[in-house]
Amino acid sequence: MKDNLDLATSAQALADSAPAGSVSRAAASSVAITLATTRDTDTARTTLDGLAPEEVRREALALFDRLTSE
Repeated sequence: MKDNLDLATSAQALADSAPAGSVSRAAASSVAITLATTRDTDTARTTLDGLAPEEVRREALALFDRLTSE
């Protein structure tokens, strides 16, 4: 399994390739920052649960789940 920093790097690459101002970019950036600043994936997941707005939270959690299952 990849560590948080590896996952953050993957999320940041997705954020960089998403259109500026898009929900996808906001979600991927949020996942990248959260993974880079938390000690483990459980803490990162819990932190993402508090993300707003709802549309960004849903997409961020879906991305997080996809990255952590690879």
